Amino acid sequence: MAEADMIRAVQAALDHHGIEDTIREVGQFEPRGMVGSMFAGGLIGSEVGGAFGEVGDAIGLAAGSLGGMAAKRESSGLPMHMLVGASDSTIYGFGMARGGRRHEPHDLLFQVPRERLDVEVHGRVNVRVLELIDRETGSKIELEGNRIPITHSHDLIKFVAGHRAVEAADARSEEGD
Repeated sequence: MAEADMIRAVQAALDHHGIEDTIREVGQFEPRGMVGSMFAGGLIGSEVGGAFGEVGDAIGLAAGSLGGMAAKRESSGLPMHMLVGASDSTIYGFGMARGGRRHEPHDLLFQVPRERLDVEVHGRVNVRVLELIDRETGSKIELEGNRIPITHSHDLIKFVAGHRAVEAADARSEEGD
């Protein structure tokens, strides 16, 4: 049900932008490195706050995690939460609406023809990294998709990269890639 709502929301966004295309798959993503930045910020904040006892440790952990995510968001130039949709010909990225992944997004961040892309997938402990690489320019859009099923990032990655690419990335991550 949620996946169909996400597809409808991104399709409505395309329609409002006057883009004639049909969305086939949608997933929720973050800029690459967001989870790592959250953990690193949390560790640093916890260490500093720990000097003030358990309460300081907890406050430092929370503040550090938020600070790490904010720093990563600023450095990537992308919003923290995105809906990425794919048709047979194009991949679209939208900033997620305030109402969440089931609501129509409005900010079109990128629109890339699939025929110009090389797609790479990297498995990590709790995320999969999707790299969309423009063959002509070498420019990359690097995204993290959570492994939690409700984000449907796995479904989008399988659609654009293929099931074998996902399996190979997961196997490499288990080997310590």
